Amino acid sequence: MMSFRYLETGANPAAFNMGLDEAILESVSTGTERPTLRFYAWKPAAVSIGYFQGVRDEVDLERCAELGVDVVRRLTGGGAVFHSAELTYSVVVPESHPLAAGGIMESYRAVCAGVIGGLAVLGIAAEFAPLNDVVASGKKLSGNAQTRKRGCLLQHGTVLLGVDLDTMFTVLKVPNEKLKGKLIEDVCARVSSVSDMTGRTVGYDEAVPAFERGFADALGGLGERSGPSPAELARARALAEERFASRTWIFRR
Repeated sequence: MMSFRYLETGANPAAFNMGLDEAILESVSTGTERPTLRFYAWKPAAVSIGYFQGVRDEVDLERCAELGVDVVRRLTGGGAVFHSAELTYSVVVPESHPLAAGGIMESYRAVCAGVIGGLAVLGIAAEFAPLNDVVASGKKLSGNAQTRKRGCLLQHGTVLLGVDLDTMFTVLKVPNEKLKGKLIEDVCARVSSVSDMTGRTVGYDEAVPAFERGFADALGGLGERSGPSPAELARARALAEERFASRTWIFRR
């Protein structure tokens, strides 16, 4: 099997990150580029909502504006996610690729093996928790989402390096403000981070080589770390401006 193209694009605004995921999907779907793994981060911090969610239902838009937090709608489904101290990955393969074979569960399990491998490099024993989470000691460290379009599978997910619950529950709406304290307690009981698990601060720059190793094993080999093509970057910027940063897209539901 040919090794994956491996991109690391650092921290970028939310609309550009989502635009680049789609630009890569387009180039893989046409055969211009081979199956691709990308690592990235978010600057500024952001909230991404699932494709089918209503932004006003999920996000406190005024607080996001006050705090300088980006808001974006993903191509993939799932719930609202606050992106701050994390490593995010995306994997794009044609639907004919072995990673996309079988059902949704099988593809989630296959790709999430890279997350599990990266956590193992950092000394954390983790496992896949259906449908689309990775957990360690019973606590969620990674959430993942996927879509299939243009004859390709796109899966992206987060690895929590740290958790800022105070900000998260400031920018995400909670069903009942009176129950907010209880909700935070519940999340603390269910969610952890790499830094919490290791007892020290693990940042993006340290996490990248660990997850390189984990995904190299899971995906059957990675090419040299590189960047997107000029055409992909141009397409990503256009998609960011015309779609992902547009009110029409963000407020479509």
